[in-house]
Amino acid sequence: MKVDVLKSIKRIEEEYRTRIDEALSEKERLLSSAKLEADNLIIRAHADIEEYRKKRLADARDDAAKKRAAILKEGEERAAAMRARGRKNLESAVALLLTRFKEQLHVTV
Repeated sequence: MKVDVLKSIKRIEEEYRTRIDEALSEKERLLSSAKLEADNLIIRAHADIEEYRKKRLADARDDAAKKRAAILKEGEERAAAMRARGRKNLESAVALLLTRFKEQLHVTV
C-alpha cells in the first residue's frame, strides 16, 4: 500500500511537471506570437507613415506647381497689359523723341 501511494504521488508529480512544461511552452509560444504580431504592426505603421509622407509631399508639390503657374500667368498678363499700354503710347513717344532730337540738333548747330 505504501508503494502504491508513493507510485501514485510520483505519477501525479510527473503529470504536474508535464503540465507545467506544457504551460511554459505555451507561454513562450504566445509571447513569441505576440512579439511577431507587434513587429508586424510596427512595420505596417512605418509603411503607412512613409506612404502618408509621400502623399503629403506630392500634395505640397502640386500646390507649389499651381501657385507657380498662377504667378506666371499673372506676370504674363501684367506684362501683356504693359506692352499694350506701351504700344498705345508708342507713336506719341516716338513723336516726342523726334521733336526733342530735332530741338537738340537746332541748338547745337
